[in-house]
Amino acid sequence: MSKFVLIPGAGGAAWYWHRVVPELQDRGHDAVAVDLPGADECVGLPEYADAVVASIGNDDDVVLVAQSMGGFTAPMVCARVQVDLLVLVNAMIPLPGETAGQWWDNTGSTKARVAAAEAGGYTAEFDLATYFLHDVPDEVVAAGAAHERPEADVAFSQPCDIERWPDVATRVLAAAGDRFFPLEFQRRVTRDRLGIDIDQVPGGHLVALSRPVELVDRLIEYLP
Repeated sequence: MSKFVLIPGAGGAAWYWHRVVPELQDRGHDAVAVDLPGADECVGLPEYADAVVASIGNDDDVVLVAQSMGGFTAPMVCARVQVDLLVLVNAMIPLPGETAGQWWDNTGSTKARVAAAEAGGYTAEFDLATYFLHDVPDEVVAAGAAHERPEADVAFSQPCDIERWPDVATRVLAAAGDRFFPLEFQRRVTRDRLGIDIDQVPGGHLVALSRPVELVDRLIEYLP
């Protein structure tokens, strides 16, 4: 049995993983989604890492899974505690010392997003429905409204406090229909920064909400 520790993206709502946790548990694994104080301007990446480390505790066979902006917290956690596998899901992959605010320009994220929109025939102007919710079931979207919260600016100005990428087996899962971080953009950033290729899963940026079974299938495949 593995322990899956799940880090949400911007806003920090553990609810994001609510369709994944029971799926992992039904397959005989422990799973905990970490709730982060994303809207609190008084805390940021160090406190996020503290919360994840506390959720891991002294457990073994830990699989750390990070969504989107959670990619900035995950390597800081791996530098502090034993993690057997790190899985980045549609995630921002930071360089040591890079801030999330710098990441957008450093990777060319916006340019890639706009180019994909023009090629795909949908609006290049960002909105939640087009870029985050386009493949999420209506009933899940409705339930999620109560869990929406902003990400405080402070977290975008704090560096990913690592000296190098942690010596942890790392896999990158990219959703084929992600409009926010398009597939080829994720492939390029992953190769440039980690020297590995992506694996694909169906779905959009919020794949844990839209395609939880397929996501968990891939996570389980990574286990020895």
